Amino acid sequence: MENIILGFLTGGSLILAIGPQNLFVIEQGLKKNFIFTITTICAVSDVLLISLGIFVYHIIDFISLEVKIILNIILILFLTKFIIGKFKDLIKNQIIENVNQSQNVKSIVLKTLGFTYLNPHVYSDTVLILGNLSKNFILQDKLFFAIGASFASIIYFYSLGYMSSFFSKFIRRQYIWRCINIFIIVFMTILLIYIINDTIQSLENYFK
Repeated sequence: MENIILGFLTGGSLILAIGPQNLFVIEQGLKKNFIFTITTICAVSDVLLISLGIFVYHIIDFISLEVKIILNIILILFLTKFIIGKFKDLIKNQIIENVNQSQNVKSIVLKTLGFTYLNPHVYSDTVLILGNLSKNFILQDKLFFAIGASFASIIYFYSLGYMSSFFSKFIRRQYIWRCINIFIIVFMTILLIYIINDTIQSLENYFK
């Protein structure tokens, strides 16, 4: 149960960060434009990528300790950059830009896929961070972790799409995003400390 909660909190904290995909979902939600199609594509894509990340790192479990240490160092660097970026976001205004979107379903599907799979952060979040964090779990715990993270994505995207009018009132307010970014910074800092500690232990075992 704790792994489901951990996956939910980790996935939720990652997905809360405002980005092109989230703005696209909000804009189309405000226009009531293929909301179910858009949110379903985003949610299913996240579930697939989360599963991919955990599957990749499950295979890596059979690779040498050196590889795990290298991957941990990469994650530490990425999380450090991510947290610094969130600190910078504290002084930025988050706004929804007006974008003229087509009403054609084919165009909407292609745009949604583009915002999802052409966004490099989706891979770093689902594969690098979530996959790495779950790499030391047994298979059953990995599945629970994936379920929690996937559940967070599903709730988030459908809520974002169908409650866009509500969210749009708050997303324009800087102090709301300041609070969200503070939460993300605190949570990600805790994860960073955990990874650093895990890396130190791995290095100690390597040099024994």
